[in-house]
Amino acid sequence: MSISQTTPTGKPLKGKRNSMTRPQSAIEEVYSNIRNDIENDSLTPAYRIRLHNLFRQIEKEFELLYQENQNLHEKVELLNEKIEREVYDKQSYDCVDFDNNIAKVLSKKLSTTSTQKLKTAYKLKAQTSKIVSSFKAPHLNCAFIKEYLGHKDGIWEVSVARLGQPIMGTASADHSACIWSIDSGRCLLQYHGHSGSVNSVRFHPVKDLVLTSSGDCSAHIWQAVVNWDLPKGHSSEEELEISEDCDDQRCDTKAATLRTPVRELGGHNNAISAAEWLAGAEQVITAGWDRLAVLHDVETGSTITTLSGHDLELTHTATHPTQKLAVTSSRDTTFRLWDFRESVQSVSVFQGHSESVTSAVFTHEDKVVSGSDDRSVKVWDLRNMRSPVATIRADSAINRLSVSLNGIIAIPHDNRHVRLFDLTGQRLARLPRSSRQGGQGHSRMVSCVAWSNDYLNNINLFTCGFDRRVLGWCVQSLRDKEL
Repeated sequence: MSISQTTPTGKPLKGKRNSMTRPQSAIEEVYSNIRNDIENDSLTPAYRIRLHNLFRQIEKEFELLYQENQNLHEKVELLNEKIEREVYDKQSYDCVDFDNNIAKVLSKKLSTTSTQKLKTAYKLKAQTSKIVSSFKAPHLNCAFIKEYLGHKDGIWEVSVARLGQPIMGTASADHSACIWSIDSGRCLLQYHGHSGSVNSVRFHPVKDLVLTSSGDCSAHIWQAVVNWDLPKGHSSEEELEISEDCDDQRCDTKAATLRTPVRELGGHNNAISAAEWLAGAEQVITAGWDRLAVLHDVETGSTITTLSGHDLELTHTATHPTQKLAVTSSRDTTFRLWDFRESVQSVSVFQGHSESVTSAVFTHEDKVVSGSDDRSVKVWDLRNMRSPVATIRADSAINRLSVSLNGIIAIPHDNRHVRLFDLTGQRLARLPRSSRQGGQGHSRMVSCVAWSNDYLNNINLFTCGFDRRVLGWCVQSLRDKEL
C-alpha cells in the first residue's frame, strides 16, 4: 500500500508502508502540532491535563493495535515459510523421483540390449542426473556484519562511494543526507542543505562530490570532505540526534555539518524522487513528480533538455556505467530508455508491468532489471527488449533494487524481506529477518539495497529501511567462503 506524504513545504516524498508498518513520524507530527495548539491556547489547566491524558490513552491503544497487527503478520510469515519449505521439498522429491523413474526405464530396456547400448544408456543416465542436479540453486551464505544508526526518520536510499573509499551515504526523510565510515560505523558528515525529504544520494565516480535529490523540488551537488579524525569510541548512535521515541536518549553532534551546496539544480515544480550522474559525470539526470526528467550541465547547473512523455510521477532514474544511457521509472507502469549518445536523444518505452515501476537499473552485462509494485522483477536484454528474458514473482511490492558485478539481484520488499536471485530468475537466498534471527534484519519496509564492488570491512551489501537503520551484510557463496 502506498501513502503519499508530500506537502507544499517538501515533506517526505513518498511513504510506502504496508499494513504492519507503523507511520510513526506522521503521527508524532500531528500530535506535536495539536499539543502546541493546546499549550498556546488559553485553556484552563484542568482541561489541558484532560486533553493530554486522552492523547496518552489514544497512543496506548494505537501501540496495542500495532503490536497485535505485527503478531498476526509474524504468524502469516511462519505459515508462508512452511509453505515455501513444503514446495521446495516437493520439488526436490519430484526431481529425485524423476531420476529414479528414468533409471528404472533404462534398466528395463538395458536387459535386452548389447554392451554398446549399455554404455550409451548409462551415459544418458549420467547426463540426466547432471540435468536434475542443475535444478538446485547455488547456496549463498548471508551474514549480518554491522548496523548504522542515527537518522530520525525513514531512510530512502543507501549508496556506496565509487572511489574505493570505505564510506557510504544515506538519504532520509528527516531532511538530511549522511556520510558514514563503513569500518567504524561513525557518521562523518551530515548534509542539511535541503528543506524537504532527501530521496536519493549518489557519489561522483572520481571526485569527492555527492548528488542528492529532495522533496523541496531541487537536487544538490555538495562537497563530501569527511573528517576521519573523530574521537574513537563514538558510534553512529552518538553522532546523530536520536529521536524522542528511542530508548537511547543520547544526543551528540560531533559529526561535521554542511549546509551549502556547490551547485543547485532546478527545472522541476514538484518533488524530485531521484538523481544520477550520467557516464562521464559531466551531466546529471533528475526524475520528478512533475512527470518530467531533466538533463543538467554539472559545470553551469543549467538545464540542457527536459524529457517528457511519462503519464504519471517518476519514481526513479539510473544510468549505464559506461555509456550515455539512462532509464526512468514511473507510476504509469512503464520505464523509458533514453539514449544521449547522439546529438538528438532517442527514447524507447517498455510496458512490462501492471503497476508502478519503482526502479529500473542497468547491469554490467547490458541488461536492465526492473522492479514494480505489481510484485514482480523483470530482466531485459538491451539488444532485444520486446519482452523480458526472465521474470521473478514475489509476495510483496518491490522497492529500489540493485545488481552486483557478478549478476546477483538484491530485491528489497515492503514486507521487510530482502531476497537474492540471479539474472535467470533462479532464487539464491534470503537475508535473515529481525523476527526470526534475534534482532538481525529490518523490522519495517526495506526501501533500498546497494552492492559494493569490493568487500569493505567484510561487507558487500547494504540495506536500509523505514526502521531508520542501515545494515551491512556479507554475501558469498559457500565455495568462496571455503577458499
